[in-house]
Amino acid sequence: MKVTTSAILLTWAIRTVAFSPATPQRRTSALYMAGVLGKVTGRSALDPAVIAKYRDLPFPADKVLAEYVWVDADGKTRSKTRTLPAAKASSIETLPKWNFDGSSTGQAPGDDSEVILRPCRIFKDPFRPRSDDLYNVLVMCDTYTPAGEPLPTNQRAVAEKIFEGKEDEEIWFGMEQEFTLFNLDERTPLGWPEGGMPSRPQGPYYCSVGPENSFGRDVTDAHYKACLYAGIDISGTNGEVMPGQQEYQVGPCVGIDAGDQLMMSRYILQRVCEDFQVYCTLFPKPIVDGDWNGAGMHTNVSTKKMREESGLEVIKKAIYKLGAKHAEHIAVYGEGNELRLTGKYETASIDKFSFGVANRGASIRIGRDTWAEGKGYFEDRRPSSNCDPYIVTSKIMSTIMGPEAPEIAPLNKQEA
Repeated sequence: MKVTTSAILLTWAIRTVAFSPATPQRRTSALYMAGVLGKVTGRSALDPAVIAKYRDLPFPADKVLAEYVWVDADGKTRSKTRTLPAAKASSIETLPKWNFDGSSTGQAPGDDSEVILRPCRIFKDPFRPRSDDLYNVLVMCDTYTPAGEPLPTNQRAVAEKIFEGKEDEEIWFGMEQEFTLFNLDERTPLGWPEGGMPSRPQGPYYCSVGPENSFGRDVTDAHYKACLYAGIDISGTNGEVMPGQQEYQVGPCVGIDAGDQLMMSRYILQRVCEDFQVYCTLFPKPIVDGDWNGAGMHTNVSTKKMREESGLEVIKKAIYKLGAKHAEHIAVYGEGNELRLTGKYETASIDKFSFGVANRGASIRIGRDTWAEGKGYFEDRRPSSNCDPYIVTSKIMSTIMGPEAPEIAPLNKQEA
């Protein structure tokens, strides 16, 4: 079959249009309006020149925009914006409480729907930068009834009580948040053929480079920079084992701040994906057919005593305690985790607790450096990518501060 140069160029144009910038075009109003609500992966139907006209308007010198963010009944983030005098947005103590319609988020009945938002943590807003000396802000909130009772979905309030009074432990958490990027059809991961599977098995995609291996780098880089701007302690990012799967790390963070930072980083991730017009899921096993890794939120843990001399013995005792309460932890470590924790694809079985040195097939992993130095941290590999970070961090804290537990032999027999 004879292929012309024109045909080749046309094919290339079709392949590249999804992630090319939208070029302003002269079109009739009816045709333009018909395209505004279209869904094209990687490309907003809105004209960037029109968006820029409003984005570039200056903010009032004495006011800031505060985006109040909270966790809904499904563990996802929601938000709404208010205007505040600049002085009120300078600290948690001066930020006012607010409210929302809880009947629309599954958090209150329709006949008594008001839910109170209590500000807990301030971040700079990377989506509304300013050119003056002020910052618009993102405000992480938790949720209460008008009578002042924490909502049943307010896991932050529960975690705060568990961490309270244990500041001397100086517990650090480092969380590895994995996620999967899809086209807007919500069925096709980035880099996958529509309705099919990649031609190569997983392997070349982890920490990869090249257009045939890496999918979504612009999204992860934008998220990275937005988190840094916001003041989140994001410490790294990398492409993951399954094509379209990504990871970033937050921490080390101390105590309750780990949950605040991780939850706000998820909010920022969804906002970035909104801008790029890609769908992001935190479900731990978005592709169940074929040999593909799931997604988790591996949680690295270290107390002050674990970081001191002979800290390895403290780490081992903490691991024994976690093993004794394995079922309790699995029950709160995320939805759909049974699809991921199968004993395959760098996971341990959901039914059996284990630990090992540098063993990614164990429930708990001790790093080689920690083992060699006799101090450091351990990694709990069980939490799913959609877990609640407030629940996970506080549950770990509660367990390792609890009573002693029987010794457990490591998977690595040579390390016993």
